[in-house]
Amino acid sequence: MDEADVAALWRFFPLGYAASVAFEGPVLWLGLSPSHSPGRRLFAACWLTAATYPIVALLLPVVVEPRLGRFAYIVIAELFAPLAECLLFALAFPAPLPLAGGLANPSRVRDMMAIVLANLVSFIVGGWVVHMWW
Repeated sequence: MDEADVAALWRFFPLGYAASVAFEGPVLWLGLSPSHSPGRRLFAACWLTAATYPIVALLLPVVVEPRLGRFAYIVIAELFAPLAECLLFALAFPAPLPLAGGLANPSRVRDMMAIVLANLVSFIVGGWVVHMWW
């Protein structure tokens, strides 16, 4: 990857971040458990993407794609983002312990599913937008 390619990544970065928040935000708004306030839902949409998008959009294309190819980059990026976002969310907003005999708190499971779904929507819709108009 040469300097022109890296410069193109930086030029696309603000638009890509805004688009990711726009795609993931509604999923998180509707999908996060009711225990989270509207402010926390909005914060999560902006913060979680801000935490992972630089790695997905700037670092991995430079480090992974030239060595392992586009497919490996996509697999690594799309595994990294939801896993990192789930971890960050769980650390920032601890859930109550599970009910007796349960393996996980149902609201925590819902939150993690919402984060994974938001990333999936962002990947699919974002990929479609880039394919159609970029």
